[in-house]
Amino acid sequence: MSIKPPFTELEIKKASSGFYEGHSVPIALISKISMTLLVIWALAWPGNANSVLSSINSSVLNSFNTFYIIAVGGFAFFLFVIALLPATGKKVLGGAGVKPEFSNFSWFSMMFGAGLGVGLMVFATAEPIGLWGSNPVILDGDVVGKTEEAVGAAYRYTFLHYGFHAWAIYVTTGLCLAYYAYTRDMPLTIRSALTPLFGKAINGPLGHVVDVLGVVATILGVSVTIGFGVSQFVDGVYAVTDFQWLMNGDAEAPKPSTVGLLAALIVVMGMSILSAVSGVGKGIKYLSNLNLVLSIILLLTFVVFGSFAFAMTTFGSSLVDYILNFTQMSFGAYGPQSAEAFNAVLPEIAKSLPAEDIASIYSGATNAWGSLDGFKEALPASVIALENSDQLAVALYEAGTQGRQFGWQAGWTTFYWAWWIAFSPFVGLFLARISKGRSVREFIIGCVIAPAIVCFLWMTILGGTAIDLELSGVAEGTITGASNTAKLFVTLSHMISGGFLSGLTIMCVVLIMTFLVTSADSGILVMNTIMSGGEQETGIKHRIIWGVILTSVIGALIIAGNSGAEANPFGALQNAMIIGALPFTVVMVLMVVSLAKALYRDNLRAKTSESLQPAE
Repeated sequence: MSIKPPFTELEIKKASSGFYEGHSVPIALISKISMTLLVIWALAWPGNANSVLSSINSSVLNSFNTFYIIAVGGFAFFLFVIALLPATGKKVLGGAGVKPEFSNFSWFSMMFGAGLGVGLMVFATAEPIGLWGSNPVILDGDVVGKTEEAVGAAYRYTFLHYGFHAWAIYVTTGLCLAYYAYTRDMPLTIRSALTPLFGKAINGPLGHVVDVLGVVATILGVSVTIGFGVSQFVDGVYAVTDFQWLMNGDAEAPKPSTVGLLAALIVVMGMSILSAVSGVGKGIKYLSNLNLVLSIILLLTFVVFGSFAFAMTTFGSSLVDYILNFTQMSFGAYGPQSAEAFNAVLPEIAKSLPAEDIASIYSGATNAWGSLDGFKEALPASVIALENSDQLAVALYEAGTQGRQFGWQAGWTTFYWAWWIAFSPFVGLFLARISKGRSVREFIIGCVIAPAIVCFLWMTILGGTAIDLELSGVAEGTITGASNTAKLFVTLSHMISGGFLSGLTIMCVVLIMTFLVTSADSGILVMNTIMSGGEQETGIKHRIIWGVILTSVIGALIIAGNSGAEANPFGALQNAMIIGALPFTVVMVLMVVSLAKALYRDNLRAKTSESLQPAE
């Protein structure tokens, strides 16, 4: 039985002349208008923008937290299955006989540059330290936070957030794009990955919507990355120069001020735009190659002066623990706990308490960022007056376990999944570009497992040192008390001193700046690639415009985030990113279904073709 050939006649209408020559006008205009409106809203009504984005984000997480968790778990298991299956794993991206364009060393180096970068600088110490104080095992009461017993659980979830799942998100997008580009000669754009499901319908408005969602997700994902990186850049410059205007004036735990963040943002984005205009991009790319060397110097500093033995012991035990809990963490999703559901599981003696006291108990028991001791201290007088109030307090706290677990998962794991998903068009497209000639199995193993192991080592060597300094009493709470973006510099200050510390801090600032400039430049390139229907070379003027738009989006959302009662410069950025990532998550689920269909049908076509070959 013959099988219809796959649909490959993708037609993306582009302007033949004028300002948008070579670009899809609908995709470009919709993307620019939507981002411009977001900037105007955030600048004109920052308080309103912050509160509305926060409210929408809460609604999204309440309704779609489980969807995010299950989808990402599904991506990881889908990739492992097609890598293991002989029929799919051995397929070569480009056809039999096509050789890889890059050596393994170059391939890995470029992969790390795209997917790692500034995130590992910001969160190398912040992530393990934060999870050491709060994670699901601690919320369940199995261990006490910030103790030696809590280290294993902290790294279980550190590895979850920076391990196989994170890279599976990137590779899902990258493999879908690469498969159609190199086996069906289709353009490297998001809509190509949905042709097996939608056929020629993807040539119309549906295709435009898909590509716009890819552009918007990329803008917001890159914005959050640059936002965190700029904050750490300010912390580093402050550590070197002691310029007080860069910080908010809090003597105990200073954080970058809005003025400092905006000034650093303009410098970083200005350099990124300059690299696009003046042709110094090659110099920036050459400088970015030094990132690997500078990263190794930083790592060796922690190996020599840090807690290397503690880190390696933690690495081995945590890796085993992570693998043993992999399936549960992949699909163990929590839903919100309503007040009614909480009241239903309360001890009988507590159900007769005044309604306002029960509401207060519900708020405290479901607070993901609190503790049992803090909960006990805040209990209403009506509870304390009851007999066996200590035992009752424990029972009341246990009644809110589901709410705490949901709040933690939505605020931490789901935030990461949304961030990686929003970043996946950028990283995925880059991985697709450099992976022609690789087999599907090689692509998955090389882009999921190898970089994840590097992340694990990086996190345990840098973060393990920070935890050990706190456990031993050397840091005396200064690392845990520092802002996330300052934790790396505080950790270094407890390890080394004098000129060596100053030199290494300057090196870290250069490393962060280079990561930021190349990330912004590459992100802008990806946006233009999608809008030009997969073309790799795009006009300079469009890169300038998108550089200005990206700068405006980040700056406006930082201003909006610092407005209102709960000022957080990255709050609005994070909320916008989680909201923007949701529709692209749906697109990614469809991409997985589409790729499964394409692999199955192409395998049938190959078998049919072999059966029709004449016998020799």
